[in-house]
Amino acid sequence: MNLLGITVVLGLLAGVWAQINVVRPQCDSPEAEEAAQVARDYLNTQHTHGYKYALNRIEDIKIYTKPDGDMYVLEIDLLETDCHVLDPTPLANCTVRPKILTAVEGDCDVVLKRVSGALTVTAFKCKTEESTEDFCVGCYTLLPLNDTTALEFVQASLATFNNMTVNGTFTVMEVGRMSSQVVSGGPIYFAEYIVVEANCIDDACVPLNDTMAARGICTARGFSTDHTVDCKMFLTVMPVVDVNSTATLAMSPAVHAHTGSLSPMHGLRHHKLTTLYNPHLSGLLSESAESAEVVPAGPTVTDTVVTPAPAANPDPLTDTGSASDSSGSAEVPVVLVKRDVPAPAIVDTVTQKDPIAFVPVLCPGRVRFF
Repeated sequence: MNLLGITVVLGLLAGVWAQINVVRPQCDSPEAEEAAQVARDYLNTQHTHGYKYALNRIEDIKIYTKPDGDMYVLEIDLLETDCHVLDPTPLANCTVRPKILTAVEGDCDVVLKRVSGALTVTAFKCKTEESTEDFCVGCYTLLPLNDTTALEFVQASLATFNNMTVNGTFTVMEVGRMSSQVVSGGPIYFAEYIVVEANCIDDACVPLNDTMAARGICTARGFSTDHTVDCKMFLTVMPVVDVNSTATLAMSPAVHAHTGSLSPMHGLRHHKLTTLYNPHLSGLLSESAESAEVVPAGPTVTDTVVTPAPAANPDPLTDTGSASDSSGSAEVPVVLVKRDVPAPAIVDTVTQKDPIAFVPVLCPGRVRFF
C-alpha cells in the first residue's frame, strides 16, 4: 500500500512538472519565427533532389523548458519554389510556384533543441503532396517523372541545347518537373531539368564527377519536333545558405546523372522532401499526425516527456486510480487529491504572456502565400 501511495504521488508530481514546463508562444512571435526559419533551412539542406521550399505558415509551436536545454516542437507548412536545390540563388529571391502550375506543399513536424542560445534540429517528419484546390480544365497537368513521352521530349530539347552550345556538352543530371497541356494540335509539354557538363564520345556521355563541372537548369516547352529551350548555368556548384540562416552549409551532392529512363522516381510527379529523420526515436514527433508518416514508437520515453498536452495528463492518473480502487477503499482520500489535478491543466496557457481569452488565436500563424 505504501508503494501504491508513492506511485500516486510521483505520478502527480510528474504531471504537474510536465504542465508548468510547457510554454506555447504565439505562432507569429519572434521566437516562433526564429525556430521556423532554422527548421526550414535545415529541411532544405537535407533535400538533395528537386526544389527549395519556402515557409508558408507556422501551424503550432510548443516549448518544453528543460535544465539541459529547451525543446521546441514545431508544425510548419512549406511551399515549393522554382529554385532547384543546386541553385545558389538565396531563398528570399526564389518564387513560390502558383497553384495554377500545380503547387507542391510540405507539412512538417520538427523537433529542435536550444543549447547555449543556438537552435539545432534533432528530429523531423514531413509529408509532401500536390495542391489540387485550383485545378482547371486546360491548365498544365503535372506528369510522372518517368513518363516515357515526356522524357523523350526532354532528350530532344537537350539535343537542341547541345547543338547551340559551343564550349562543352551536357547531359541530364535530374528531371525536376514535367507537365503537359492539351491544345488543338495535341499535348504540349513543359519540362524543367538539371544538366551537368559531360564527356561525350559519339552518343555516350559520362558526366564530369567534378565540383568544378558546370551545372545549370533548363526549361523547355513545345513538342519533341518543335520546341524552345533555355538553360541557365549556376554561378557556383554549392547551395548557398541565407545570411541569417543557422543551417550548416551542405556540400554539393555527387553527380548521379540519370540514364535510360532519366528518372528513378516511379509514378511520382514531384520530388518529395526527406520524410523522416528521428535518430533518437523522439516521442515528440508522434504527438501530431499532420505529416501522416509512419514514425517508430519510442517505448523508452516516459509520459512526463512524451505527453505535453495537459489534457492527456489525467489519463494515466485515472488508470492509477483504478488500480487503487481495486486494492481497497483505504486509498479513497487519494482520489480526492487527484481530482485537483485538472486545475493545473490551465498552466499550459497561463505561461503565455497573453490573456487566456486570446489563447484560441495564438496559432496557427499568418499565411505568407496561399
